[in-house]
Amino acid sequence: MLEEKIFEDFKQAMKDKDKLRSSILSFVRAQFKNAQIEKRKDKLDDTEVITILKKEVKRHEEAIEQFKKGNREDLVKKESDELVIIKTYLPASLSDEELKDLVNQALVEFPQATIKDMGNIMKRVLEKSAGRADGSKVSLLVKEALTKAK
Repeated sequence: MLEEKIFEDFKQAMKDKDKLRSSILSFVRAQFKNAQIEKRKDKLDDTEVITILKKEVKRHEEAIEQFKKGNREDLVKKESDELVIIKTYLPASLSDEELKDLVNQALVEFPQATIKDMGNIMKRVLEKSAGRADGSKVSLLVKEALTKAK
C-alpha cells in the first residue's frame, strides 16, 4: 500500500538525515492520521491516500504562485522541492486520448445525456480513472463531448 511505502521512505529519510524529505513526509503522514481519525479507520486505502496527496500538490502549487507574486524565491524553491517529492508518490496521469476513451465509455452508459447529466458522467469518468485524472480536464472533455452530441 502507498501509505506504508511513504512510512518506509520516511524512516529511510530519517536515517539518511534528509531533512527536506523527512519533514514533508512527516507532514503528509500527519495528514493521513487526521484523515484516519476523521473517517474512523485504522488504515487508508490507496485512493484516499492519493486524494490527500493531490490536495497537498494543489496547496503547494498555490503557495508557489503566491510566493512568486511576493518575490520570495527562497520559499518558491522550498515549495517546489517539496512538490517534487510529493509528486513521486502519485500515479502517472492518464493521457488525453485515454481520458477521451473514458469519457466516450461513460457517454455510452448515458445514451440520452444532456448537459444536465454532466455531473453523473464526470463522476463515472473519475471513478474509472482511479485518481489518475485531473477533474478540470475531465470537466472540459465531458462538456465538449456533450455539446458535440447535440
